[in-house]
Amino acid sequence: MVGPVYGVTGAGAGRTAGTGQTQCSTEQFSAVMQRELERTQTKQVAFSKHALTRAEERGIEVTPSLLERLTDSVERAEAKGATNILALDRSLAFIVNVPHGRVITALSEHEMKESIFTNIDGAVFL
Repeated sequence: MVGPVYGVTGAGAGRTAGTGQTQCSTEQFSAVMQRELERTQTKQVAFSKHALTRAEERGIEVTPSLLERLTDSVERAEAKGATNILALDRSLAFIVNVPHGRVITALSEHEMKESIFTNIDGAVFL
């Protein structure tokens, strides 16, 4: 259970008698804490603006199934200590920053044949 949170404020408004501290609203703190817990528990891979543009240009459809597979690959890579991975299957490849859970770029099968992947420290099959 979350108890009261105290913090120092300016101008002394709302001070508790003799303590010099202000009691923050427990409800506000609980709401913020709940949002953060939900955000971290449902950690899903996000696409950078660049990656979304590349996916659109290359005809790559970002489906819930693809997001789930990418999220799983990030979790597996994170467990091994990787920071930048190449996540790939037969026809798609993605460069993903693991700590931020962010897809940096997306490539189709055609671009994969002509590419050299640098600055990665792991590869995961989707």
